Amino acid sequence: MNLNDLNDLKEKAIRAISEAVDLEALERLRVAYFGRKGKMAEILSQLKNMAIQERAKAGQEINRLKKEIEAAMESKKQELFAWRDAAKEWIDVTMPGKKLPRGHLHPRTIIIRKMEEIFQSLGFSVVDGPEIETDFYNFQALNIPPDHPARDMQATFYINGGDNKKETPISLSQNRVLRTQTSPVQVRYMERHQPPLRIIVPGRVFRRDATDASHDCQFYQLEGLMVDKEISVANFKAVLLEFFKRFYGQSVKIRLRPSYFPFTEPSFEVDMSCTVCAGKGCRVCSHSGWLETAGAGMVHPNVFLAAGYKPRLWQGFAFGFGIDRIVMMKYKINDIRLLNSGDLRFLRQF
Repeated sequence: MNLNDLNDLKEKAIRAISEAVDLEALERLRVAYFGRKGKMAEILSQLKNMAIQERAKAGQEINRLKKEIEAAMESKKQELFAWRDAAKEWIDVTMPGKKLPRGHLHPRTIIIRKMEEIFQSLGFSVVDGPEIETDFYNFQALNIPPDHPARDMQATFYINGGDNKKETPISLSQNRVLRTQTSPVQVRYMERHQPPLRIIVPGRVFRRDATDASHDCQFYQLEGLMVDKEISVANFKAVLLEFFKRFYGQSVKIRLRPSYFPFTEPSFEVDMSCTVCAGKGCRVCSHSGWLETAGAGMVHPNVFLAAGYKPRLWQGFAFGFGIDRIVMMKYKINDIRLLNSGDLRFLRQF
């Protein structure tokens, strides 16, 4: 081993270090030169074969070579660290941006929009009303006076928390309630508009019901109202049959069963033939072939009077769908609580 060999080794090492493109390559060079079986260990192992005077001089040269190579490595290491940090902060403004995850409509919203689209094509207007109502619009204007037993059928949220049966009729009419149905919008709309008219009212309603798989304290309804001089149950059946045909994409049958609602006379429940089994009977329809879908009837004369109409001149029909029930039927959902859960695992399915 002589001085020229050490100089050649230094030149090769410094050149290799300068050409290192990343920290991994630099680490491989460190092992190659300073590892247990590296080039420096090989050179040091040759010192024992040298004379004492030459050994001391060679040792000094080897230490100098080691320090120079280590210094070159440290300098290159700092340079690579700086490049790496700069690469993290560097932004290529010509690259396309990252796409954010797209949201989508709630299944209830999908159904409401579909129902609105169908009824609008049939000449109905979509209107809205307040969710916090007065007792007058929620009950009295709908032919439900203070002592009417129908009030017990609809467990109501009273905003003032008072016992409405102990209030006088005047103060009672101003009591604030969370509306138990979308029907109050009928009266509000008729007060401001003259017939003929066709409207639907989708919206949220509230009742003090125990929550379970098929009931909730808040749910959605779609109210419908059509008023003209010559409106009959036949008109109602025609509108409903056309709606079901377009909504379900198939012909369905409906039947009317006698029922009771204070704001309609006569009143009836509307059943449709089961779309799952085509009316043959299955678990969904309890093997009856029919599914209850709406309450309806001809508008009661007292409701017309409350709105300022003359019952002898006008007549009409009103109906109400349970939107949540239609959503559950459409998508085969077996628990109404899923609709208000906010669980993205459930919502991403639609």
